[in-house]
Amino acid sequence: RVAPAFAADEADVGGWSDGADIMGRVIRAIVVGCQAEPAVNAWFNDRALTVLRHDQVNLGIAVDSEHGLFVPVIRDAGGKDIKELREQLQILVGQVEGRSLSPETLKGATLTYSNFGALGVRLAQMVVVPPQVAIVGTGQIREAAIAISGEIKVSRILPVSVAFDHRVVTGGEGARFLRALVEDLEQKK
Repeated sequence: RVAPAFAADEADVGGWSDGADIMGRVIRAIVVGCQAEPAVNAWFNDRALTVLRHDQVNLGIAVDSEHGLFVPVIRDAGGKDIKELREQLQILVGQVEGRSLSPETLKGATLTYSNFGALGVRLAQMVVVPPQVAIVGTGQIREAAIAISGEIKVSRILPVSVAFDHRVVTGGEGARFLRALVEDLEQKK
């Protein structure tokens, strides 16, 4: 059984350019988080009590459809630029909608991402699906007043959370992963 643990933060994405590819930016930030804290990009075999850490991020993307939830996999997400990620996402979503996903497309995720913000939700508790040891989620971007250097400004805030299996990922590892992810999201690039 998964021993669920949860960490959440908010990323100030007010510096993003208009029309920024939100999904692409988040996927890239997840890869950065995995590079900073590889324990999150792993599988756990609870029978053998072994952990397999992955060098490559094969990211499962939770896709809600009228036919149910599907989680196709973007293989080697870290080896793709944002344009390639967007193209791959469009193909996978099209296959979900057209019910033309191959079984292979649904296998091998080392980590999952859920964009529940696309459904107008700000916060959600996600469930880790073994053998994976973590899942990342983002909520709906909203404007909020924040204090910076003693002054109040309005910025765009993206809620980010990670649920992880505490048998494998320590609280420190989960927090460092989330911090690296948020710091990458807050860059203006």
